[in-house]
Amino acid sequence: MEKVLFAVLTLVYLELSMRVVSAPICSYGQAGCHVPSLADLFERVIQQSSRMHSVSSDLHSEFEQYFFPRKNLIRKRKCHTYDILTPEDKENAQKLGREQLTEVIVRLLQAWGEPLSELYQSMSQDQNQDFNLYSSNKALEISGILHELKDGVTIITEKMKLLGVLSNTVGYNSPESLVPSSAFYTQADLDSMDHHDLLYCFRRDSNKAKNYLRVLKCTTLPEPDC
Repeated sequence: MEKVLFAVLTLVYLELSMRVVSAPICSYGQAGCHVPSLADLFERVIQQSSRMHSVSSDLHSEFEQYFFPRKNLIRKRKCHTYDILTPEDKENAQKLGREQLTEVIVRLLQAWGEPLSELYQSMSQDQNQDFNLYSSNKALEISGILHELKDGVTIITEKMKLLGVLSNTVGYNSPESLVPSSAFYTQADLDSMDHHDLLYCFRRDSNKAKNYLRVLKCTTLPEPDC
């Protein structure tokens, strides 16, 4: 089963890469790689983050329509990323330095790896067959996009460091230095959240990541439309 899942994930990653990137991204000019500009890298991760938020919003909406077609679901939720301090809007995000804003983006993305994996596993085993295939496929797609987006943000942080616009202490440099998703929550946090709450929280956080990446691009590479 694990081998099948790995193969499926690989196919999803390849499809997503072809959808957003026309050539392999590399930071140091390896043979056969296209070395994009910092503006190109930002454009790609912003496209990926927009796609991730769009798919998560679709899944959240479909979930509500299928399971709660007539219920008012307005209630206060406590997401497992509640202790990551995030700017409330664009204006507050612009007040943060590049280092601080980059750290916020990195922490948000890191915090969702394992929860999304568990969400996929749970949805793929769900007994609601009418919704099962659709939801698990969407959850798998979201996990794939998140994986690609984290890689893209890693490349951007390294590029910014090489250009001297970001300090060397920001972000992560290698798999060994990655902070695991579990550092941001306890298992009890996830156990207390159902699928709907997780989708709500991820939709919220993916929107934040998308908006923060746009602000980071504008503060790093100012343009007339910023």
